[in-house]
Amino acid sequence: MSGPSYLPCLALFGVLSVIAPGQQGPAPLTSIESLIRSGQLDQALRLTRSTLRDSPGDARVWTLQGIALSLQNNSHDALAAFDTALRLSPNLIPALKGKAQLLFRIEADRALPTVQTLVKLDPTDEVAHEMLAVLEARAGNCKGAIVHFESCARSVAGHAVSLELYGSCLQQTGHAQEAIAAFQQLASLVPEQASAKYDLAVLLVGTKRYAEALTTLKSLLGPEQTDPDIFSLAAEAYEATGDTPNAVSHLRQAIVLNPKNAAYYTAFALLCLDHESFEVGIKMLTLGVQVIPLDPSLYVSRGLLYAQLAQYDKAEADFKMAESLDPKQSSSSYARDLAEVEQDRPDLALEKVRAQLRAHPNSAQLNFLLAELLQQDAAAGNAQSSQEAIAAALKVVGMKPAFAPARNLLASLYLNLGQYQRARQQSELALKDDPLDQAAIYHLIVALRHSTSAADRGEVQEYVKRLAQAQQAGRERYLKNKSFKLVEEPPGQELK
Repeated sequence: MSGPSYLPCLALFGVLSVIAPGQQGPAPLTSIESLIRSGQLDQALRLTRSTLRDSPGDARVWTLQGIALSLQNNSHDALAAFDTALRLSPNLIPALKGKAQLLFRIEADRALPTVQTLVKLDPTDEVAHEMLAVLEARAGNCKGAIVHFESCARSVAGHAVSLELYGSCLQQTGHAQEAIAAFQQLASLVPEQASAKYDLAVLLVGTKRYAEALTTLKSLLGPEQTDPDIFSLAAEAYEATGDTPNAVSHLRQAIVLNPKNAAYYTAFALLCLDHESFEVGIKMLTLGVQVIPLDPSLYVSRGLLYAQLAQYDKAEADFKMAESLDPKQSSSSYARDLAEVEQDRPDLALEKVRAQLRAHPNSAQLNFLLAELLQQDAAAGNAQSSQEAIAAALKVVGMKPAFAPARNLLASLYLNLGQYQRARQQSELALKDDPLDQAAIYHLIVALRHSTSAADRGEVQEYVKRLAQAQQAGRERYLKNKSFKLVEEPPGQELK
């Protein structure tokens, strides 16, 4: 797998010398090095070939040939030359360096063993530490990456991509303040790149340093800006500092720039909830539904706003629509089994599940999958499917009482049958494990609304408020997990 284009370029001149310091090398070696340094690569290659005819076992000459070929972008032959050198002399550091840097540039995943060997042989090699740090960070091993980044701190400070990966790893491992310092360095290193300032602002918002985030973002918020994420992030910071008009205007601009991002509409709905501007929010969510009619989150958000206005018929209709669009939105990954439900052939999937259940009748996973596969027919009014789905889901909660997805599925099935008290019981049990389970909350709102008890109906608004809290928590998770934007390594900042 080739290395991503944003990985730093590598300069091979740093590994050029194959003669130990203080020693006088043979004339051919000195001449080859001199030719490579002066850019006379064809002449250098001719000299390596003539020298190898007389000394085919000289690993140093093979190394110099690999360097010259690398500089000519002849990666295939360069790699063969380095491999030959290492067969002759497995611990020859210049050959290891040349191979590591070449692989890092053209096929980064293959570079790891070579770089690890190089670091073991020469723990002072900052370039090797930095390459290893980048590879570890890309592989998701942030703890290991941080150790290596810290071993080459001076080098990392001059390389944008490395700084970004270092800061990201610090953030992922809970070192927020150190991550901010890394991204501040990054923003100073590449002041012309909006992505660096955006990444810093993401961290500042995440640590509630909203005023600093706005200071960072303001230089990006000109009329020529076309990145909606920047406006959305600014809206979050403005609202946190009490500047709601600016929050609204920036969020509107994010929607204008990308009207197909549901997260912007749901953020707008939360603003309207906080400021009791329910009708304004409903209008915006209705526009969102027109643009992206198949996104369930928009219906949940609009249903919540309707509920705040006590327009429960409309709220219930939106909740039902959300569930019909994504009946598994709070379920486990089980429903993605069976080759994505037999590539949209639920009849085949159902047949396979039934066959497997005959062999494994007490499998919670299979019973849950059966209930989910039957849910669509049950929602359409098929009484037999409803009863079979309920029986399967009840079997699941009998085996796994804390499995909330099965509780939510049961609540949905009971609501379809008008069995509101049973739906309520299942929703309340689901909420014991997760008080902010959105599916359980809106099932409970519907069940309470249809109760014959005035006291029950009086509880509806309490759960409407809890649904708003759940949506806000979801928004906070969205912001916390907001992806950093990739920076580009400016020319002249390659690893050396």
